[in-house]
Amino acid sequence: MALQFKPDPDASSPLYIQLAQKLAQAIRDGEFQTDEALPSERVLSEMLDLSRVTARKAIDRLVEQGLIVRKRGSGNYIAPRLEQPLSRLTSFSEELRQRGFKPSSKWLTRGFALAAPDEQLALGLATGERVARLERLRLADTVVMAYEVSILPEAVLPDPTIVEASLYQHLSGTGNAPARALQHIRAINAEPKLAALLEVPVGQAVLYITRVGYRDGGQAVELTHSYCRSDYYDFVAEMRREG
Repeated sequence: MALQFKPDPDASSPLYIQLAQKLAQAIRDGEFQTDEALPSERVLSEMLDLSRVTARKAIDRLVEQGLIVRKRGSGNYIAPRLEQPLSRLTSFSEELRQRGFKPSSKWLTRGFALAAPDEQLALGLATGERVARLERLRLADTVVMAYEVSILPEAVLPDPTIVEASLYQHLSGTGNAPARALQHIRAINAEPKLAALLEVPVGQAVLYITRVGYRDGGQAVELTHSYCRSDYYDFVAEMRREG
């Protein structure tokens, strides 16, 4: 890496902030690849003729911003980051592939259960009806991005064990893919079980997303609860002013 950095002596921001901004811009410009190792504090300081304290504080800043992941005993690595437009209905796998990541899932459970009252309401089911319940971790390359629970009517997914990588791809093959969806997004703090699944500290803020997907005819076919790491996951909305 041939990183060019020239401190601005007239800038009001400290030197480590200037370096952090330069590195952040290099990451956003694609000069580093996801999971690529960032030069160590020592290498950065020698390369740029800066103190190790300055290099360390700059890296700390990037870790706080979610651009760098520290791996104990290994070093600092470029973090994957997913920006999902709110105006487009796509699957997690589709979004990751479009951005050059390798999507994968770690299945936790795949089976049936009686629909809970809130699931009956969201999916338009009667009391006593069964639903397929899929619980998994969603990964970008090797990094856990989200914990996800999907609930579908048994008529829509009579065998949950045959779903492999992409739920939406499977539903497309059976004519049950959602044509539209309603999403609600809010922030919550990760309790111990969720924090362990997402590999984040207890109490860290995560994005909690509830989505109900509908077929063209208006039938609800999917209820999904997603818990996304806020340090890796952004939602982007384009807004226009009328008049």
